[in-house]
Amino acid sequence: MKTEDLRIVRTRPLITPAILAEEVPLTDTAAERVTHWRSTLSAILDGSDTRPFVVVGPCSVHDPAAALAYAERLRDLADEIKGQVFVVMRVYFEKPRTVMGWKGLINDPDLDGSYRINEGLRRARRLLAEVADIGLPAGTEFLDTTFGQFYADLVSWAAIGARTVESQVHRELASGLSMPVGMKNRTDGNVQVAVEAILAARQRHLFPSLTHEGAPAILETSGNPDCHLVLRGGSSGPNCDADSVEAAATALKAAGLPARLMIDCSHANSGKDPFAQPQLVAAAGAQIQAGQRAIRALMIESHLVAGRQEPDAQPLTYGQSITDACLDFETTRACLLELAAQLA
Repeated sequence: MKTEDLRIVRTRPLITPAILAEEVPLTDTAAERVTHWRSTLSAILDGSDTRPFVVVGPCSVHDPAAALAYAERLRDLADEIKGQVFVVMRVYFEKPRTVMGWKGLINDPDLDGSYRINEGLRRARRLLAEVADIGLPAGTEFLDTTFGQFYADLVSWAAIGARTVESQVHRELASGLSMPVGMKNRTDGNVQVAVEAILAARQRHLFPSLTHEGAPAILETSGNPDCHLVLRGGSSGPNCDADSVEAAATALKAAGLPARLMIDCSHANSGKDPFAQPQLVAAAGAQIQAGQRAIRALMIESHLVAGRQEPDAQPLTYGQSITDACLDFETTRACLLELAAQLA
């Protein structure tokens, strides 16, 4: 009598990370750039580079062509303000869901429930390679703990989200990632769990995963010293004001950690109102001007077109988010130019 896989209705083959890397290779130029960008982010986090960095881009990528068009415009802006602000493009492929909904480009690249995951992985890696070729560092959230093997070599900054920050396997994953990792506070606003996640990710771990050849293996990590806190607000309200930032810095110091954090100007901090983000950026800039050295980074959700649309809209508006509402690019540009002027 069969006792396993009773609820598995179909099994499909998964491409291996090594084969995908052969199809979409990491060029020598991209490798040098990613190494440099990661070092720059580490320097900002440790304070030897006094600029903040800003992770800015779509809530999630559903149209790689529109994301690439956004990247080209963002690269020009990044060059304009590089003396005051280091820009990282937000390139998110996975969407955590409280119940159900579109799970992101990797899981469902055609937006139709066909779940062509192999094709989603191809599109994700190809886009990251193109963004690196343009000359922009990329940041993404790691939700599935195996997907990183397919494209982490092209990622300069990573996030562990509010719904997974308490997960042991995500803390283990962060301990082995090769780039700085931001740990978001929990969805209810609890910051302590993110502090604990940072502590855990700094340690050595052993956990099962896949090799690049697709074989099961036990990975041993050395720990990640570049993990930091991300304040994104919660159901209890925003936590980006000066008192909340100081309280978070105090919690980090009490745990024996460096007082360094990112303010997420979207999500619960903005009440999911994209047009509230510029005010939060300006307020964070004012805190930095006033001497708050704990703030090392900001995050903004932004796309070519403001707002959001439903994933099944026909036709889809080019360059508009199908998940959280985003700021339009022109408003984003003005916002970051103002931040650079503040910090100059």
